[in-house]
Amino acid sequence: MSKGDETRTAILAEAARLASTVGLNALSVGMLAERTGLSKSGLFAHFKSKEQLQVQTLEYAGRLFVDVVLRPALTAPRGEKRVRVLFEHWLEWETETLPGGCVFAAASTEFDDQPGPVRDALVRQQRDWGDSIAAIAATAVAEDDFRPDVEPAQFSFELQGIMTAFQRSARLLGDPLARERTMIAFDRLIDSAH
Repeated sequence: MSKGDETRTAILAEAARLASTVGLNALSVGMLAERTGLSKSGLFAHFKSKEQLQVQTLEYAGRLFVDVVLRPALTAPRGEKRVRVLFEHWLEWETETLPGGCVFAAASTEFDDQPGPVRDALVRQQRDWGDSIAAIAATAVAEDDFRPDVEPAQFSFELQGIMTAFQRSARLLGDPLARERTMIAFDRLIDSAH
């Protein structure tokens, strides 16, 4: 990796950390310059606009998400075990990877009704995530861990609902029982698939 690539990666890592706490809309070149010790003009050499910075921050966070959540899940045995590992690593992503939690959850609220490249990038990532959950659920069906009539897209929808409930309960409401309740909901979803 070249020095320029290393610098860009370090900038994007800091941008993802910041975006997880302040949101993508509040993320600015000035804020990043302060946090990284780089000049604003140096940052502009990497990102020609705030929109480009936002899109590249989402892309960086997407690669990080793959490393933290998807890769470990795909190394687990196919079937229910893989679904469980996926969920465990998603909880790690949500609670430990970035200081403000899932950057995609925050961005979904910010950009749900703002057409443009940032929303488009976010929509692609979220569709890929839903498709990944569905594909992993489909392998659980193929392995006979889940009933043959379990519809993978519906399973994905319901699992994402549990994840969203955890984000709201844990982050926004500070519910000390959020994780426990989330695990109960997850186990019920798995049980319903048997």
